[in-house]
Amino acid sequence: MGVLNWIRRRKGFILGVSLLAGAIMISGCGSKGDSGKSKSDTLYIGMTNAPDSLNPLFNPGIAGQFSIRFMYDSLLGMPEPNKFTPELAESIETQDNQNYTIKLNPKAKWTDGQPITAEDVIYTFNLIANPKVETTKGMYINMLEGVDDQGKLTSGDKIPDLVAKDEHTITFKTKTPVDPEYVKGFLGFKVFIIPKHVFEKLDPASIANSEAATKPTVTSGPFKFVTYVTNDHVEYTANKEYYKGAPKLNKIFIRIMNGTNLVTELKSGNIQMTAGDGIGVIPVKDLDMLKKDSKLDISTAPALGGQYLEVNNSNPAFNVKFRRAITMAINRQQIVDQLFKGAARLAPTVYTVPCPAYDKNVEMLPYDVAKAKQELAESGFDTSQELTLQVPIGNVLREQSADLIQQDLKAIGLNVKQQKLDFPTTLGNAKKGDYQLLLLGYGMTVDPDYGSYFIPGGSNNYPHTDDPKLTDMFLKAAAMTSADQRKAAYSEIQKYMRDNQFIVSLYVPDDIITKTKNLKGGIKEFWEGSLDDLNEWHFE
Repeated sequence: MGVLNWIRRRKGFILGVSLLAGAIMISGCGSKGDSGKSKSDTLYIGMTNAPDSLNPLFNPGIAGQFSIRFMYDSLLGMPEPNKFTPELAESIETQDNQNYTIKLNPKAKWTDGQPITAEDVIYTFNLIANPKVETTKGMYINMLEGVDDQGKLTSGDKIPDLVAKDEHTITFKTKTPVDPEYVKGFLGFKVFIIPKHVFEKLDPASIANSEAATKPTVTSGPFKFVTYVTNDHVEYTANKEYYKGAPKLNKIFIRIMNGTNLVTELKSGNIQMTAGDGIGVIPVKDLDMLKKDSKLDISTAPALGGQYLEVNNSNPAFNVKFRRAITMAINRQQIVDQLFKGAARLAPTVYTVPCPAYDKNVEMLPYDVAKAKQELAESGFDTSQELTLQVPIGNVLREQSADLIQQDLKAIGLNVKQQKLDFPTTLGNAKKGDYQLLLLGYGMTVDPDYGSYFIPGGSNNYPHTDDPKLTDMFLKAAAMTSADQRKAAYSEIQKYMRDNQFIVSLYVPDDIITKTKNLKGGIKEFWEGSLDDLNEWHFE
């Protein structure tokens, strides 16, 4: 797909734990000595969103995906956009863009000592494709022959042409020839391989609630799961037998706290880095102050994902005229200027500047109160009814943006009240479609196939979009083998999304990357690739 200079992503769950409670809990885990400095073999990471799930098959939130990657590896790593490195697989290759071969690393093994084999990979893909299994990974394997657009089997109980040639070699076939980077970026990088000998003992329909998924003891990554204290912290210990080399750190704690406490704990040395992206948000107002701290490294990078206003597309009253009215009523530039002091930017759709398919010629719908009122009247919406805007707590700037949005919508005659909820509840409501308006952040991928957010049945289709033309456009674009063809197709998608406003793109905050100077490793400018060298992280 072309090379990007900058990129990364977002989404997750917010806590309700006090600083005192967090300090007591973590001190019980041995967080620091009397000096206030971290132990040289223990890393403390600050994160504002609690993980929604530790299930390697079902993790819609970015905080969950981030937490899982410490302990589960995918077939390939991606330290830079569309630059793939070996992980569980040494390679994924094709001669014709339709028949692919996976070569596994023969040294890779599970934490119980058993080897990671072709059977594990085949079992993982077939489990994702099983209609009984709840998973967010279906859209990442939907290019395979024998599965539908949601990645579920159309018949039988196994994906056809998915074959183990030997213990470390798998072959598979796609429905049509597809871009190899598409296969590597989704099937290779986004799918966590799971141990067959553990999960095959479980009823597929009950995996989500099993201890194998929620308290894993057999994993493949550089760190092993120890415990998760809800809304407080996740603890890991080093996998000394890790096939890429024993980690240099002995323990990692992800501590969950709000943005204000992130700043306090960074300054005091109780955490040594923040999770970044949308799940470790440093308040913009504290940025200059942190930059003056000689112990910290602070940098910013353009983001791949942003913050959005979900308008429930399944509600017939929220037609295209209504959605366009909502968009044009909101003064998005005011949000950027007033709340972010320039550390954010606007985008006409969910496609942003770092995305390789971003079309700079697609113009935004303007902020135009008169035009918004006109389109609202033409929509036929009954303005006497009250609308509820659900707002997840924890991200202070997002909460503040809700106040500005509420005022703007009132200015065109809409009666909007706010309902503040914890993030897990908000995300659950988004998934079920149990909302009218809702604020949410998305973490986008390098590959521009965002169909999972807008195709019926897609794991991230929170706006509950069911537009046949948009679905067809996404499916055709994903099936193209030429990078130039795909870019042109996604340009048309951006124009169509701009015109129809299935979702309101509010703003794209810059990533703020924060860590102590003595930590070698940590969050990178390309956020998704940050954990690629996790086993090499250490303190000097």
